[in-house]
Amino acid sequence: MRGVLVEEWTEFEKLRLAECPRSALQPRQVRIRTQAAGVSFATSLVVSGNYQRKPPLPFVPGTEIAGIVTEVADGVTRFKVGDRVASVIDWGGLAEETPAFEVNTFKIPDSLEFHKAICFTNSYGTSYAALMWPHLLRVEAGQTLLVHGAAGGVGVAAVEIGKILGATVIATAGSAEKLDIVRDHGADHAINYREGPFREQVLELTNGRGADAIYDPVGGEVFEQSLRCIAPEGRIMPVGFAAGTIQQIPANILLVKNITVCGLNMGYYNGWSPDDVRDKYADRMAAMMAQLFAWYDEGRLKPRVSATFALDDFQQAMAMVLGRKAQGRVAVVMDEEAARLGR
Repeated sequence: MRGVLVEEWTEFEKLRLAECPRSALQPRQVRIRTQAAGVSFATSLVVSGNYQRKPPLPFVPGTEIAGIVTEVADGVTRFKVGDRVASVIDWGGLAEETPAFEVNTFKIPDSLEFHKAICFTNSYGTSYAALMWPHLLRVEAGQTLLVHGAAGGVGVAAVEIGKILGATVIATAGSAEKLDIVRDHGADHAINYREGPFREQVLELTNGRGADAIYDPVGGEVFEQSLRCIAPEGRIMPVGFAAGTIQQIPANILLVKNITVCGLNMGYYNGWSPDDVRDKYADRMAAMMAQLFAWYDEGRLKPRVSATFALDDFQQAMAMVLGRKAQGRVAVVMDEEAARLGR
């Protein structure tokens, strides 16, 4: 099978397609014929060896896929050959097929296209957990939610879920085009952070109180400024560091305003931790995905894929991500999905 093979830690642009070995199925795994795979900033970190988890060399990168089940191993009870599924995998997504653990795999609605399905296991899953789980941001109706990087994959998801929860959503993005996108996905207010500090606008929109919950995949100066427009007893979550700077958090501001800072590494719940707790949280994850797919079928979620690329053009897909030109997710499509989309 063809795939992107990483034989040493390197920059993403140095990778090429290669013939990759076909892995044997382990118990409780399914084999998926890949139709779509997501690429993200984190993918480039994994390839260069700078992510918190390092797969054993050689490996195929990519952790979010959608496709068709072609084989099931011993112990699998929820799937059969031919099922349409989305899965979050340890690695292996940028290849024509890959094994996936049953616990991390979910049937997708018939109405959901494969290239859009890759939005759910990570982008929507991360935003759902961040906004709804009680130990995290726990956004409630009537509260104000501030979403940074709102035109990106997790940002769009957070805007939509925030509106479902009944929050007033303030979204920030870096261009007029991106502001139109976040408004289209439900944001009540949209701020171009490149036109000046957003702090004053957030305070004005909240009558000086600030945001109750802040969702920040950007980091750096954006996080620091967010601490100065957060409401008393507010919650703020760093989800990533797209700006390239990991901020230091001044404890005095946390103390004075009774602020809670919470973190979320979604990979922990998908088995990407030394103790591998994916089975422990299987019911929680399954319930989350069922709710997300139900919201999609109801028309309340509109997964946004800004571009699709054939497997041969995987470098162009990553260039769009690293160039911060993506408005939503970027997908690499293969097989029937590639043919259907003319890729």
